[in-house]
Amino acid sequence: MDVRIKWVEGAMFLGESGSGHTVVMDGAPENGGRNLGLRPMEMLLTGMGGCTAFDVKMILDKARQQVTDCVAEIHAERADTVPAVFTKIHVHFIVSGKGLTDKAVARAVNLSAEKYCSASIMLSKAVEITHDYEIIDVEAP
Repeated sequence: MDVRIKWVEGAMFLGESGSGHTVVMDGAPENGGRNLGLRPMEMLLTGMGGCTAFDVKMILDKARQQVTDCVAEIHAERADTVPAVFTKIHVHFIVSGKGLTDKAVARAVNLSAEKYCSASIMLSKAVEITHDYEIIDVEAP
């Protein structure tokens, strides 16, 4: 996997992925940025969230659960000193669907956390990561 990070101006950079996609990263105004993109640490957390949400949705699909929505809300705490690394990360899944079972959702969350999500498993070597979930039962369309 390869990426290329290119400086634009001030504290703005473009992240170019090997798969051909580009994302803007920018700093806060107090750090020379214009607040026109994600901060790099937000990008890291967003990547982890995308990885684990993808896993949970795919695992539930394979379990033939009728998922209509899957949201991962992530809260992270950072150290007060430089380097301001993540010290705790909590992932809260909100999974909506028709007839979802607690057992299937719990299994999907655990499998992602312990076996499939490369990003969160890598980060868990240095950061305490916790997970929980809620299920919203929706009516059939």
